[in-house]
Order: sequence, then structure tokens, then C-alpha cells
Amino acid sequence: MADIKSHHMIHGALTDFVTGKKIVDTDDERYRQKLSRFLVEAKGYSKTDLEVGGKIETMFSGRFVVSRIDIVVAIEARRLMLIRYGPGSLVTRERPALAAARLFAPGYIIPVTVVTNGEEAEILETRTGKVSGLGLDGIPNRSRLLALAEAPLVPGPEGDRRERELRILNAFDLEVCCAGDPCVLPNAPEG
Repeated sequence: MADIKSHHMIHGALTDFVTGKKIVDTDDERYRQKLSRFLVEAKGYSKTDLEVGGKIETMFSGRFVVSRIDIVVAIEARRLMLIRYGPGSLVTRERPALAAARLFAPGYIIPVTVVTNGEEAEILETRTGKVSGLGLDGIPNRSRLLALAEAPLVPGPEGDRRERELRILNAFDLEVCCAGDPCVLPNAPEG
């Protein structure tokens, strides 16, 4: 085990399934790797369809927050599905995941949002926020998602609506340590 200040159990390093790069091995990262493998092996996506390691940065009320975008599925240069992983309850993860899907692609919303804890999943229609499927098996396969590539894209939020979505990400993704303040762990690998 590495001797690195962190609030995650560090198991060492592992090789990212999609990029082949060495990354920090945590319990959460193991779930992310499992999700990437599942998308390729069970859902028919290629590694080149998957974008990993995206982020959205926000600053409100003096709080700088980096919101992690775990996996984005892009087919024919169109981002069509955004997946956010987080341990615990899925319901509490819906709103920030929808905000991310409404903001991440330049000029349009990503039509499908998935929130998962690695064991369960909710598939959401990004425009309305309605649940359209449940479970990891409910995640659209490549051919089903490819059909969405032909539909017209919905423009992303602008002005006040965009700022509201950014504020939602900032509020939900602010990491607070047990001391009640934003986490500041210098040199921690997860930021």
C-alpha cells in the first residue's frame, strides 16, 4: 500500500482499461474500471467510443470544485451518454449527473445520463430527468445508442440556466472532509 495522504484506500497503481495509462488504484477506481470493461465486453462499445477522465470546473462563493466525469460515450463524434460513478445512493447522484450531461458537450446536452454505484444503475433521459431504465443491464448497448446519433441534438442551457446547472455541480460535488471544511490534501493523487 502506498504511503500517500488521501481519504481513499490506496492499493498502489493499476493500468486504465481504456487509455492504458498507469493510475492510482482505489476501491472507487476499481469500480470505474469494471464499468469500462462492462461497456466494451457486454454492451458492444469499443475503447475508442469511451472518453474517460473528463471534468467540469466551477467557482462559486469562493469554492473551487472539480466535478469528475467518469465516462462519456461518443459515437460518430457525438457525445451520447454520460456515466457518473459514486458509492452509495443513486438518487442523491441524479441531479449533479444531469447537470454534468447538460453542460459537458459544447453546444448540446448529452441525451442519456447514467448514475451508478458500480452495482446498481439508473438510466436517465437528460432533457427531462426522467428515469428510463434501471440496473447495469438497462444501460443502452452500442446499437441502441447509435440510433440516438441520428436524432437532432437538444441545445445546451445558456445564460441563467447554464449558471444554475454550474451551481448545482459546485454545490453537490464540493468535497467536505470530516472536519467540515473543503478537503485540502496537498499532493493527494485524487486532487
